[in-house]
Amino acid sequence: MKVGFLGTGLMGKPLVQRLLSAKIPAIAYNRTASKLEELKAAGAQVVDSAESAIANSDCIILMLANAAAIEQTLLSESAKSQIKGRTIIQMGTISPQESQEIEKQVIAAGGEYLEAPVLGSIPEAEAGKLIVMVGATPEQFAKWSNLLKNFGSEPRLIGAVGTAAAVKLALNQLIASLTTAFALSLSLVEKQGVEVETFMELLRQSALYAPTFDKKLKRMLERDFTNPNFPTKHLLKDTNLFLKQAQSNNLNTNSLEGVRQILEIAQEMGLADADYSALFNAVNP
Repeated sequence: MKVGFLGTGLMGKPLVQRLLSAKIPAIAYNRTASKLEELKAAGAQVVDSAESAIANSDCIILMLANAAAIEQTLLSESAKSQIKGRTIIQMGTISPQESQEIEKQVIAAGGEYLEAPVLGSIPEAEAGKLIVMVGATPEQFAKWSNLLKNFGSEPRLIGAVGTAAAVKLALNQLIASLTTAFALSLSLVEKQGVEVETFMELLRQSALYAPTFDKKLKRMLERDFTNPNFPTKHLLKDTNLFLKQAQSNNLNTNSLEGVRQILEIAQEMGLADADYSALFNAVNP
């Protein structure tokens, strides 16, 4: 079996490396060719078009930035003509409706489609410890779960296409909200002259604690947002996707609207490509 991979950015590259380490032949394509050099050196077959990656693969994994990128890369007329008889596994963060629309187009082109978005960042991707959520039929899940285990040991079937996308958005909403709330509390503690470690010791003992607080603490205290595992611009994109989805379900999103404003301020401060913990600078300039 050959696996084609469209999108080899921050998350895509370690996923291709996982396949290569498992001796699974991988064909890699990226719209930015320079991002393929390291994978080529590691043994991946590198191609210069999405059409070539699709045509020479049994299964195609997508780890692209958004639905627009998928539309341009997978669903152009020339690329769609190669889909027949192949399975598309969409692993990026998009909305349920976007995923369902892509499924329709893939099926119309004669292919199969499932979604498998993941929770975790680069260290988890490199270690094969991502949380993999799958939207598919039970038959598709049974067929492809062994492949997905290269990325996370226990892929979880959520339901039909769209359900895993919804869970992924729900989890990323918590990333945005928890990180913003922690940044605000940490800033007040600092401003009032309280020892940060005293605050953290109390927080760690409480039901309020989330491990992500300690993961982002050092970055915030040092205001070092370089070498991002997940850039601010992507969290803003996912927050916007969640807001649109929640509003279509008549949910009150006032609290998240404020979080979005913080993320937008961080982006205006030139922190779009910085680690999302950079929203600390927007909360506490």
